[in-house]
Amino acid sequence: MSRPPSSARSSRLKAVLGPTNTGKTHLAIERLCAHSSGAIGFPLRLLAREVYDKVCRIKGPEQVALITGEERIEPKNARYLLCTAEAMPVSADLAFVALDEAQLGADRERGHVFTDRLLHARGREETMLLGSGVLEPMVKALLPEAEVVSRPRFSTLSHAGAKKLSRVPPRSAIVAFSAEQVYAVAEMLRRFRGGAAVVMGALSPETRNRQVALYQAGEVDYLVATDAIGMGLNLDIDHVAFAGLSKFDGQRQRRLTTTEMAQIAGRAGRHQRDGTFGTLAGSGSHDAEFSAEEVYAIEEHRFPPLTRLFWREPEPDCSSLASLIADLARPPKRDGLALAPEAIDLAVLRRLAEDPDLAAGIRGKAAVSRFWQVCSLPDFRQYGAENHARFVARLWQDLARGTLGSDFVARSIAELDNPAGDIDTLQMRIAAIRSWAYIAQRPDWVLAREAMAARARAAEARLSDALHARLTERFVNRRTSVLMKKLGADAALLPVTLEGDEVRVDGEPIGHLAGFRFRVDPKARLADHKLLLAAAERHLPELRGARAAALLAALDQGSAPLALNGAALGWDGEDVARLVPGRSLLAPRIKLDPALDGLAGPQRQALEQGLEHWLAKALAALKPLHRIEAASSDPAAGAELRALLIRLVEAGGMMPREHSGIDLLSGEQRKGLTRLGVRVGALDLFVPEMVKPGPLAAWRTLLAARGTALPAAVPGMPPVVPLPGKAQVPPGYRALGKQALRLDMAEKLLRAAHEARVAAGHKSFVLDPALAVSIGLATAGYALLLRQAGFTVSVPRPLAEGQFGPPQPPRWRWRPVRKPPRSVAPAPAPPRPGSAFAALAGMLR
Repeated sequence: MSRPPSSARSSRLKAVLGPTNTGKTHLAIERLCAHSSGAIGFPLRLLAREVYDKVCRIKGPEQVALITGEERIEPKNARYLLCTAEAMPVSADLAFVALDEAQLGADRERGHVFTDRLLHARGREETMLLGSGVLEPMVKALLPEAEVVSRPRFSTLSHAGAKKLSRVPPRSAIVAFSAEQVYAVAEMLRRFRGGAAVVMGALSPETRNRQVALYQAGEVDYLVATDAIGMGLNLDIDHVAFAGLSKFDGQRQRRLTTTEMAQIAGRAGRHQRDGTFGTLAGSGSHDAEFSAEEVYAIEEHRFPPLTRLFWREPEPDCSSLASLIADLARPPKRDGLALAPEAIDLAVLRRLAEDPDLAAGIRGKAAVSRFWQVCSLPDFRQYGAENHARFVARLWQDLARGTLGSDFVARSIAELDNPAGDIDTLQMRIAAIRSWAYIAQRPDWVLAREAMAARARAAEARLSDALHARLTERFVNRRTSVLMKKLGADAALLPVTLEGDEVRVDGEPIGHLAGFRFRVDPKARLADHKLLLAAAERHLPELRGARAAALLAALDQGSAPLALNGAALGWDGEDVARLVPGRSLLAPRIKLDPALDGLAGPQRQALEQGLEHWLAKALAALKPLHRIEAASSDPAAGAELRALLIRLVEAGGMMPREHSGIDLLSGEQRKGLTRLGVRVGALDLFVPEMVKPGPLAAWRTLLAARGTALPAAVPGMPPVVPLPGKAQVPPGYRALGKQALRLDMAEKLLRAAHEARVAAGHKSFVLDPALAVSIGLATAGYALLLRQAGFTVSVPRPLAEGQFGPPQPPRWRWRPVRKPPRSVAPAPAPPRPGSAFAALAGMLR
């Protein structure tokens, strides 16, 4: 049973088509107010409410009605109706009727509603269809009598490319396609720019209005939204940044169409002000980049036209559930129309009709019609068909007995009227309240309908206030926002004061000086360090100068609390200088931290000299290496000894004897080596003064200045330390299997072994392991040390059977590896007489 064709109720029919920001809605409001009565259907309750407020200011609230699924404001003499598309009175006798965003006839979920209104909603004197230019072919095909008017965009929309979130300009909207992404972007903006307003389809209209007002009033400069922003929200937006270019449409994840991209991007640059659009660089979305074809389509408003609109029987046969479902599933007969995909109301109807117990009680046209109305309850909670069907079934069981009692409805609303909880909890409660608000608006569903509807609206308002407060608390840092507003082009204009070493803005701490660096107060949660550094920099030179004077005084008194950490020289928990390579390994230079660049020249030079003097004292433990370095420059020492000394300095006063060059030294050179404090051991050459924690720590600092890492010295330097796995050998130790032995103790054990060898003459001898055991060296480690030094062991034979007594100890011999004597190179043959080489040899003599 279809409605009469549009031509039967035809009046002046006009289709006003064009991209966003062409003034279509403004034109419709003007035409509505020019007639004696009229109605406009909108895709969102939010838009209906916005236009309702405008028309009330023009015509007065007593003449204007707001009709949506969840809210009805209907004065007795109302002549102007602002409605959602679903709530439009299609058969009302009105002078003017308009349908906004008529291209939504191609929407999979709600398209059949817009198509029905496009075909059948008519004004007595004038009818206006508003929508995108892609709708033009369908208007001409389905409504050939319609006058098509194309309107150009008032401003230019241009592509600005990809921008990092920290580079997105103020008065921008960032569009994401999931609640998680919206929250993540809003949290980042809170840290970078003081916060953002949040607009999502899941928010109640009141909360969205409050968040939009926060942005419009300039309290925040950024708006983070889902694609709900693309549907008619008129905001002062200069730039739209897409955090992604794909979304889940209820069935699959897909890339946005160019029409959808343009609808969202068109929010930028309202009225005569140009706008830009782009993507969010580094958003993590694999498809967050426009193609050249998409950019061209959006900038030039060139989109593929619609080739069909979705349709569903608007007045189905309600004589039985079977005929109702058959009518709703019947395909259209007109060209250009396609059967709408199964919407959630039809999916719920099918599921519940399959329940024999429930279906058995639905008989007669009135019952079937009422049951269809219950199945049409919107799924505000976004539960999906299965879960929503259960809620509808419970509601039908209550309605089948008549109307819902006011006590039951009031109790259900009261259970949800709780402003405590986080953002997600409040959103779920608001969605549930919207369901009860919709139920309370039905004239034959609830007793005391007006009172219950008012109660539901009041509960929604309270929850919306709480949700707005939670969103603002989480995503808006008012202090940072105020600072950004006051900053303008000059960071020095920020109201900064100093109390001690604490930096304050308007009495609120934003950071403090640690050493000579400004550190942002972590409690202030201000991550935009550039802003705060620029704000505080104007006031810091004086305090830095005073701190430098205090440090110089402490250096003169020898009480400066400085500390070396690697190559860094720290004071007050911060680095004030670093060691960098100098003229030699033992003479690094000091490079002051850039934070001290603002000091006066003489003060900076004095501080550098004071730190150098302190460093010399801190590295005084390296005096033995300085003595060796000086000797390496003495030509009288001989080339062999000088080469060995240079290598010994570069090794930190410790090196293996093998390949050291010690065998090349003469007896006098060996005496010189001993006079320098170098001990020539059986396995190592080392300076005993360097095998201590203090000198090793100083040596580690020098290597850090060269960018070389050295394992940390073992605390206390015990004789033996464990060496697990592939651990590096600590400096001052020799590796012996799973243990490491300090060099001086290794030499002591080997010296005792040689003394035992000498005492035994040329015979094998027994070693007493008492000293090795007393220092914690394992038997395997002791044996390895002896073998490394050239000792070999012979294990005695076990006792014969029947013999008793203690086992014989192992006996040792010293059998060092004999190196071949150093060969002397033969004298070169004399040059041939009369040759050029002979003449050259004569000149050299």
